[in-house]
Amino acid sequence: MKNTSIRIEPSCADDYDPNSLPVTEALRRIDSEITPISGIERVAVRSALGRVLAEDVHSHIDVPAHTNSAMDGYAVAGVDLAESGSRELRVIGTAWAGRPFTGVVRPGECVRIMTGAKMPSGADTVVMQERAERVGDVIRIGSGNRPGQNVRQAGEDIAKGGIVLAAGKKLLPAELGLLASLGFVEITVKRRLRVAFFSTGDELRSAGEALAEGDIYDSNRYTLHAMLTRLGVDVTDMGVVRDRREDLERALKEAAQAADAVITSGGVSVGEADFIKETLASLGRVNFWKIAMKPGRPLAFGRIANAVFFGLPGNPVSVMVTFYEFVQPALRRLMGQTDTRSPRIMVPCVSRLKKTPGRMEFQRGILETESNGRLVVRSTGEQGSGILSSMSKANCFIVLPMEAGAVEPETLVAVELFEGLI
Repeated sequence: MKNTSIRIEPSCADDYDPNSLPVTEALRRIDSEITPISGIERVAVRSALGRVLAEDVHSHIDVPAHTNSAMDGYAVAGVDLAESGSRELRVIGTAWAGRPFTGVVRPGECVRIMTGAKMPSGADTVVMQERAERVGDVIRIGSGNRPGQNVRQAGEDIAKGGIVLAAGKKLLPAELGLLASLGFVEITVKRRLRVAFFSTGDELRSAGEALAEGDIYDSNRYTLHAMLTRLGVDVTDMGVVRDRREDLERALKEAAQAADAVITSGGVSVGEADFIKETLASLGRVNFWKIAMKPGRPLAFGRIANAVFFGLPGNPVSVMVTFYEFVQPALRRLMGQTDTRSPRIMVPCVSRLKKTPGRMEFQRGILETESNGRLVVRSTGEQGSGILSSMSKANCFIVLPMEAGAVEPETLVAVELFEGLI
């Protein structure tokens, strides 16, 4: 009897492929391949937003610079506080922020003091103005106060010589304000990372071009450009490279010579015209090219000369998911940043989610607060890897473990917020 069966290979439609790497192992391999860039430069603090510190920053002053009042009130000696009943004290002057009182507070005396003003000699405690009655130059205070209250000690926030910010810290508005408060004008940061990227495919056309039959507009270069710009790297958009080995080889060589990292979209599946994997193997080294995840199983990672390489899938949602879960943390590490992963929180999911064990899934969700104040997440709906609108509707990923099955409503799920991620 004639055998009519055919050999079936695992495909992206399968929920389990023994040849696909688990997400955690892929992340480990990427991390082991990444060495932060060494180039540094000096920039003005005002221009340092989003940059990564190249060295520890030490304070050359105490913060606060002097012991001062944390409240508007009256500076007194702790020994003059009333243990019971009340106590009267004579007001001998006023201490303002920037205009300290130069005299000495003696027993039975006090000084009117404003928030931030230097504590006068002889005083170690501040009684809030709301807890004091004043008539003329005399105040009366009751019990319930304690010595040392409402006073900020010199160096309490930052001690002179101490590390204020550690190397590898990404500078955000709070860090720039902190540096300015210490008098820094310039700071040493890592140079900007250089990233080159292009799309592959004969069918791709740029926005504004006419579409022939079978053509599609290339959205991936626009999302990649935006995601890279948000990271603060120097971006080189190499356009669309056609599905020819010689064109791909030339583009990859050019990109690797000019950049620290090279990113492509498309050309990493098993189609006859998908040449990225074999071209990469001839020019450099392939570490892996399939991940047990959805969307985005075809993901190539390796190295060309001194540049790391990421070959992303062609589907628009897969490009964004794989970028945020694999490429962005790697680029942050290349930039010298120490905090590279985005936090996740656990919340109830109010939608039923389809899933079969075998792959980690990153479904698009909407995190929201119910009328009773409860934080929940729901699905955006259809989760196809070509439905780019799902990324626009969503404000988070719902991260489902490899071994998980379908999710019933009210099940706790891990959520990764786009804000801060994107």
